[in-house]
Amino acid sequence: MLIFLIGFMGSGKTTAGRMLAGSLRYSFADLDQLIEEREGMPITEIFARNGEDCFRKAEAEVLDSLIGRSRLVVACGGGTACFHDNMQKMKSSGITLYLKVSPALLAKRLEAQHSSRPLVAGMQGDRLKNHIRKLLAGREGWYRQSDIIYDADNFDLQELIDLIISFAGPEG
Repeated sequence: MLIFLIGFMGSGKTTAGRMLAGSLRYSFADLDQLIEEREGMPITEIFARNGEDCFRKAEAEVLDSLIGRSRLVVACGGGTACFHDNMQKMKSSGITLYLKVSPALLAKRLEAQHSSRPLVAGMQGDRLKNHIRKLLAGREGWYRQSDIIYDADNFDLQELIDLIISFAGPEG
């Protein structure tokens, strides 16, 4: 089984994904890291040199390379579900799990790392919070198509594992 963690940047997909994979004895893949390895540069540089469209194309191709694998937890980028037919591919090949985090908590988390995130580079305070709300409003419809929606403001690994097992069954 493949488990795709989706949600806004800063929602904890990579951290939760590593913990979840370890607990389930699955492998773990970070989609952004795989893209960086494939392209030979950080995501910020991909955006700066080639633009978002090029990044989204690479993202879809790397996602395609994971489809068909088993016992893998994939931490997706914040926009992965919203472009191309990525959401459909993920839903047809595994479980999609939306880590839903409040805009206030996202802003708090991203404020410290704003320079490393291309879509919020240089933003702080109210400007950052408003931008998060705007982006999140545009993406929420995609995220809500997930098989499981998990309120991750108060993350609990066992609760998340229980949700996955109840959705997929113990042999998942």
